[in-house]
This record gives sequence, C-alpha cells and structure tokens, in this order.
Amino acid sequence: AAAPAGLEESLSAVAAALKEHGPFDGLLGFSQGAALAAMVCALRARGDPRFPVAFAILVAGFASRAPAHGHFYREPIGLPTLHVVGETDAVIAASLSRELAQRFVEPVVLTHPGGHFVPAAAPQKKAYLDFLDRFRPKQGQ
Repeated sequence: AAAPAGLEESLSAVAAALKEHGPFDGLLGFSQGAALAAMVCALRARGDPRFPVAFAILVAGFASRAPAHGHFYREPIGLPTLHVVGETDAVIAASLSRELAQRFVEPVVLTHPGGHFVPAAAPQKKAYLDFLDRFRPKQGQ
C-alpha cells in the first residue's frame, strides 16, 4: 500500500508483549508476522530499547514494499536471524523470503521443499536447534 496503516500500533503491541510477558530471547514470525518481526529486528539493531531480543526466526518472511517502510532496509540489519524458505510457497514466493534474508548481516537460510507452513521434519528441527544453540548460555555462565 502506498500509505500503509497500523505499523505503529503493531510495533507498540510487540513492545508491550515483550515487556509484560518477557523476558524473551528471540522472536518467531510467520508470513506477515515475519515481515513485522524483520522491522522489529531493524529497530533492535539500531538500539531501540523497546525490543530487547537477541535473534529472530523468520518463516515465509518478506520485506515490505511500502515506500514508508523503506527506512527499515536501508542498512544491513545486524541481528542474527534464521530465514525459513519454502521452495513451493504459493503465498510468499521463495524469492521474496531470500530477498529479505539478504537485508541481514550473515543470515542463516533454511530451505525446505514445501509451501506456506512451518516445517517440522527432522532436518528442519535439527537446523532450528543448531541455530538456537548459538544463544544458549555456556556452562558456567
């Protein structure tokens, strides 16, 4: 949309949930939620204190095409992310999810042969655990 509505309300809702129900180590976003989570990642990487998360998992994500949201993607986003891409996703094309991943510094990309869903087969579970293991406190910490 040329003039999208509701972003500030959505960001405020995420910030309130993090504050009221946290602490949380990271975010998980799916489809439009992944698009919003990517914007939260951009704000966090810039030091926004409303979003104290260390990473995000973005499933079937995409970068907003709204001109008003362009500022979120001007600089590479320096927050660790796992991008889950469905090769046969008919809702969010795999190319759009890969394009979002390229907006991040050192993204991890997990491709699966399926469509618009959160894959949970053994190979994907291993990839999730490997990614999340990076954020587990080491013994003695």
